[in-house]
Amino acid sequence: MAKQNKITEAHIIDFYMDDVTNLGEKPDDVELFAASHKFEAAQFYKHFEDFKDLDRSIFKILIDTSIATLAESGDFISFNKKDKLLSLFFTFFENLNLNRDFCVITIKSYGISLSTLSLFSELKESFIQFMDSLKLETLSINLEALESIQKKSINEAAWVQLLLTIKFWMTDESEQCQKTDIFIEKSINTSLELLNTQSLNNIIDLGKFLYAEKFKS
Repeated sequence: MAKQNKITEAHIIDFYMDDVTNLGEKPDDVELFAASHKFEAAQFYKHFEDFKDLDRSIFKILIDTSIATLAESGDFISFNKKDKLLSLFFTFFENLNLNRDFCVITIKSYGISLSTLSLFSELKESFIQFMDSLKLETLSINLEALESIQKKSINEAAWVQLLLTIKFWMTDESEQCQKTDIFIEKSINTSLELLNTQSLNNIIDLGKFLYAEKFKS
């Protein structure tokens, strides 16, 4: 059986996603996977360590493609920060919808465990970079260490929100996942409004007082 001469990363991703979607499960062996598509396994290993590495790369591509699509839009740069974040969520989940069978099968194969977080490790890096680019305003604390913690907390909260939305999306059987769109809009609106509530300012003021009292010389 003749082997294909030039196998790119994109070829491997296409072969793999098609196999997972058509068979309803992930392939077990790189050698057999490569042979079934008429290329040498060595060409697989030029791009990926194993199937888990391939999975991580695919989900990173999905988020990176979403971010790139927004960046190419002439209107995106004029959006406010909330609309930019909403746009990323909507665009990312549209990409998930286009690859729904593959994404659901793959995520379920990792189960609800720490390994699921490893699946999204590269996706998270791109997402956090996007969050940093938004430069969401934090509450004025005037304590550099606490402001740094606050910024990281906002990014982590947004990341957890994305994970929760993925979980919601996986069980959404509404037409074109319309319920997920509603979930995204309501949850992001609520989260961003919470950052500006007077009650949080009061909590921060109390925290600053306690911090000063505990650590003053």
